[in-house]
This record gives sequence, structure tokens and C-alpha cells, in this order.
Amino acid sequence: MDRREDDQQKRDDSRFNQTLKNVQGSVTLLRYCESPNSGGFLKVGVFLVSKLRSNSSGERIAKEVQNMKIGVRSSDTARVMKFNKVLSETTVILEKLRQLAWNGVPHYMRPDVWRLLLGYAPPNSDRREAVLRRKRLEYLESVSQFYDLPDSERSDDEINMLRQIAVDCPRTVPDVSFFQQEQVQKSLERILYTWAIRHPASGYVQGINDLVTPFLVIFLSEYLEGGVDSWTMSDLSAEKVSDVEADCYWCLTKLLDGMQDHYTFAQPGIQRLVFKLKELVRRIDEPVARHMEEQGLEFLQFAFRWYNCLLIREIPFSLINRLWDTYLAEGDALPDFLVYIYASFLLTWSDELKKLDFQEMVMFLQHLPTHTWTDQELEMVLSRAYMWHSMFNNSPNHLAS
Repeated sequence: MDRREDDQQKRDDSRFNQTLKNVQGSVTLLRYCESPNSGGFLKVGVFLVSKLRSNSSGERIAKEVQNMKIGVRSSDTARVMKFNKVLSETTVILEKLRQLAWNGVPHYMRPDVWRLLLGYAPPNSDRREAVLRRKRLEYLESVSQFYDLPDSERSDDEINMLRQIAVDCPRTVPDVSFFQQEQVQKSLERILYTWAIRHPASGYVQGINDLVTPFLVIFLSEYLEGGVDSWTMSDLSAEKVSDVEADCYWCLTKLLDGMQDHYTFAQPGIQRLVFKLKELVRRIDEPVARHMEEQGLEFLQFAFRWYNCLLIREIPFSLINRLWDTYLAEGDALPDFLVYIYASFLLTWSDELKKLDFQEMVMFLQHLPTHTWTDQELEMVLSRAYMWHSMFNNSPNHLAS
């Protein structure tokens, strides 16, 4: 690199770092000025435009954030109308659906939207019912072929895997009473065992049990009313239970198809993303990264579980569906975008972390104070992730190791 190129790179770095500081400052200020009656987080875009006028890169990012309309309530009448328009087309345009779903899906629309986003249900409405019927029958046949067997017809590895799944199911989302029902745990067991047998490259890995739970709740919501804690699986016919399990199975399959190396031997996909998270945090908040390094805290010690369970164990279960709207809207780009979500999640507690020693940080990160979180805190995490992704995605050198 000659001197002129070197000088240009330094100027680019300087502009980038200044933009980053501006964004961090604006988000921090917004966190304190936001009020319950201020109309959600639409202010983020406006606020950023005023803060980032000083350079073209900041202006571009601010416009992207503003156009995204961060945090628009998923129950807004206008948004419902937009969803209805997209979903009523003979062939759903998935890109339009992704754009809408990123900011949250109306609850009663989630079953249809999630099936479409994951590619389980075809975009063509004329084919949809027949495809779902065929896939549900295929799942039922797989259960009969692989699960409904005596142990005498299983290998030792299969017996051990089924036992591990049977141990893990009662531990799944323990703070939601619905998941303690025996029939619910049996459904989880059938889904997980059938998936593991049909995906021998990874088999069953602890943590995959958590990933079924959002699908189970969403697809049961088509048949059961009221809050999750009031549901009982015994209210459903065997046919409906089978259909729900099938939808969960196929959606889990589609989700994990894009990240299967997260669950193969040594879980290299997760290790790679943990490294990227460390690099991103170092660029965004160097004092926090330095403090964690000085204290000897490795990112694998806390972030591995985040990637393994996709934050299901870290935030209230009532917020998971909203988070997964964004996950599923990202499609094939989800693994890389998780890096930005988790950086935003971690740096929510930037000030607190800098005051803690190694042991205190380990305990803090294992029991994060999210039990009182609402949609508002989650929207803040997602909005920061979006902004940082916009910045770093167009400046790949900043993530070079």
C-alpha cells in the first residue's frame, strides 16, 4: 500500500470511528429520553438523522434506519393491512414479507408468516395446502418408522440419544408451566428424536430442545386460545397434535439447515461466530473488550450458550416470538446477523461490566437482569444491531482479524 492509500485508509478509519461514536451516543441518549407515550422507537431514525449529518456514511446509515421504521408496533392497523396485502397475493413475494416481518408480526399471523419465511410453506397459495398435507403425512410416517419402536430395535447409540432427549425435555423452559405437561414433553421428545435420526451428521445436541419451543407455541396458537399457561394439550385431537408436531419438525429442519455446523462435532459454526462477536465488541466498545480480556474472561464462557440456544435462556419467554420474527426475516443471513444482535445484547450492560471482576462477570452473564424486560428493551437491542450491521457490513476491513 503506497502512502496516499495509507492516508486514505486512515481518513476512512477516522470517519468510521467518529460515526460509530455518534451512533453509540445517540442510542444511549435515546434510551433515557424515550417515554412510554412517545410512540415507540420511531424516534431512533429521526434522532440519528440529526446526530449524523456531519458525514455521508452516517447520513446513509441514518436513512436506512429511518426507512426501516424501527419498533413500529406489530399491531398497528396500517401494518396489519400491509401484511394482509402481501399474504393475499396468489404468490407471496418473500422479500416484501421479510421486510415487514423484521419489525414484528401480528401474533395471529405468525403461524402462516413463519411457515412462509422458513420455506416450509410454498409462496404459491394454490400449492400450499397440498404441500403442507404431504409434509405432515411424511412426518407422521417418520415417527412411526423411527420413534414408535421398542428399544430392542434401536442401536445402543439411538437408545442413549433417546434417553438424553427424555432427560432434557422436562428441563426445557422450566419457568413456563405449560412445558411441564407430560403430553407437551412427549411431543418435544418425538420431534427431537425424529429430527436427530434423520440428521445423523449432528444427531441430537443439547440446546436444540430449546429451539423447538417457539414453533410449538406459535403453531399451537392456531388451535388454543388464551395465555400459554392456560393451555392443555389434552384439549386437542391426535390429528391436530400430529399436525402441530409436523410443522415444528419441518420448521426446525429449515432453521437448522442454515446453521447445521453449529451442532456438528465440536460445533465449529458456533466457535466461528463467537470469535466474530469478540472482534465486533472490540471495535464497538474497546474499553469493555479490554476489561474482559484483562480479567481473563473468554467469550466462549458465556456466548456459546447464546448461540447454542439463540437467547431463549437469556430473556423472558414472552419476548421470544418477537425476537424470532427478526431471526426468521433474516433468512440465510441469520448466522452473521446474530453476531450483531449479541454484541448489542452484551453491550446493554457496558457500564456494569467494566466494574466487575472475573467471578462477578461470570455470575452476571449467567443470570442477566432481563426478567423485567418488555418489547421496548428488545427493540433497542435490535435497533442497535441493525445500525452496527449497516456500518460494519459496508466496512468489512473493520472486522478483519
